[in-house]
Amino acid sequence: MFLLHGTPGSRLGPCPRASVLYRLGVRLITYDRPGYGLSDRRIGRTVADVAEDVAAIADALGIGCFAVIGRSGGGPHALACAALLPDRTTRVAALVPLAPPGAEGLDWFHGMTESNVAEYTAAQTGYHAMMDLLSPAVERIREDPTRLVPALDDDLPEPDRHVIADIGIRTMLADNFAEAVRRSAAGWVDDAVAFSSPWGFEPESISVPTLLWHGGADVFSPVGHSRWLGQRIPGARVVIQEGAAHFGAIQVLPDVLTWLSAA
Repeated sequence: MFLLHGTPGSRLGPCPRASVLYRLGVRLITYDRPGYGLSDRRIGRTVADVAEDVAAIADALGIGCFAVIGRSGGGPHALACAALLPDRTTRVAALVPLAPPGAEGLDWFHGMTESNVAEYTAAQTGYHAMMDLLSPAVERIREDPTRLVPALDDDLPEPDRHVIADIGIRTMLADNFAEAVRRSAAGWVDDAVAFSSPWGFEPESISVPTLLWHGGADVFSPVGHSRWLGQRIPGARVVIQEGAAHFGAIQVLPDVLTWLSAA
């Protein structure tokens, strides 16, 4: 299985314990998207470009078929693998994903926190506007990686505050964010621009078994995004968990891996 990290994120992002993977018989593969961590930037990349990267990694490891799971910013990228690698992707799960820009019938920003509205509004303008917006945050992360996690508190609904209260999760997120921007903000910026531009595939083209999970109180990628995707991906299973929000996706990873491994 490929686990595609969030935004910002890296290969060090949240993942299930080794004992869970062992019990399920899962070989979990993670990597840094271009511009994050140890990966070079790919200028002008689209969401669809992830399929080429995943296929190349699978080929290098001698893997024919695989399941794909993406959390938050990894969600659209996981769906791209399902759409563009249908002969190799067995199942796909997108947790708290975004819908594509210009999604007909969806108020894209409805229910979204002001910080994310500002981010994606800048992303519509392009790379340089996003870089200007995010550079101060990146410098703060480099000075003290733990600062970004508490900085989220003002925007967090109660279910997310409960998840983030766990010191282990806070530490994991801090390590993840620090690795994401170790060289620059390019990965974060390019992700946001890619989400705000044509994705390079249509959700309706996905033919593999698909699971969409969303916390009902999510303010970072509002629940309407999964509902919209679920109406367009043929046969998609949509799970809306009330009493959960964005970071609830971390807690459901073991259950989702169980579903993915049933392929």
